[in-house]
Amino acid sequence: MTSLDNVLDKDGVRLTVEDAIATVTLTNPEKRNAQSPALWRALTEAGRSLPGSVRVVVLRGEGKSFSAGLDRQAFTPEGFDGEPSFLEMARGGDAELDAVIAEYQDAFTWWRRNDLITVAAVQGHAIGAGFQLALSCDLRVVAEDVQFSMRETSLGLVPDLTGTHPLVGLVGYARALEICVTGRFVGAAEAVGCGLANLSVPADELDGAVRDLAGALLAAPRDAVVETKALLSGASGRTFEEQRTAERAAQGRRLRDLAGLSD
Repeated sequence: MTSLDNVLDKDGVRLTVEDAIATVTLTNPEKRNAQSPALWRALTEAGRSLPGSVRVVVLRGEGKSFSAGLDRQAFTPEGFDGEPSFLEMARGGDAELDAVIAEYQDAFTWWRRNDLITVAAVQGHAIGAGFQLALSCDLRVVAEDVQFSMRETSLGLVPDLTGTHPLVGLVGYARALEICVTGRFVGAAEAVGCGLANLSVPADELDGAVRDLAGALLAAPRDAVVETKALLSGASGRTFEEQRTAERAAQGRRLRDLAGLSD
């Protein structure tokens, strides 16, 4: 067992690595881990800083809430120090605004890499951007006090941090529409029942449950896990016949590798 390595600690994000497991922690519990452009850049940097040995990434938030969503300071005229306010951004051209939002989305996309399995440990509030960050992960383990809510539409906006695709995939179009438009809270029992969460545990058991899951995810050989994730994550975009073809190709690669015949 190697020692815990502190790889990054900035702007409300800390990345630590121990052997094949990395932990990304949101570290501003005083503000319920509210999010900002600086935090999003730090999340993107965390993804780029992962050593090649990492197979599982755990995402967690310090304090009573996973993340209360976007820091409302973004909507004030002054915005954040050194950052354009959202009101100022809105006055820019379409291409400029699109580029800025695309940069923000980068913080939410690397969690889906085929060479990683990502697990969100979610307690308390996961609202708006916090909900979307949890949705960025492959798996979610939640505390019994969890409260998911997609508040953007209620505020006159839309969810734009890559959360709509996984949400529809997990719960279906009708429930996703209702969750987004009403902005209501989704608790632990409903989250597990509709597929938003894999497991619900008492709050004081959350860390242990995630550790156990991370260990179980490391049991299978890495290459087989990578191929399996690629097969499953792409299945919804393929026809049945295309999926059959993808399965054969993936299995062929695995068999050649096990036989020592791969390039």
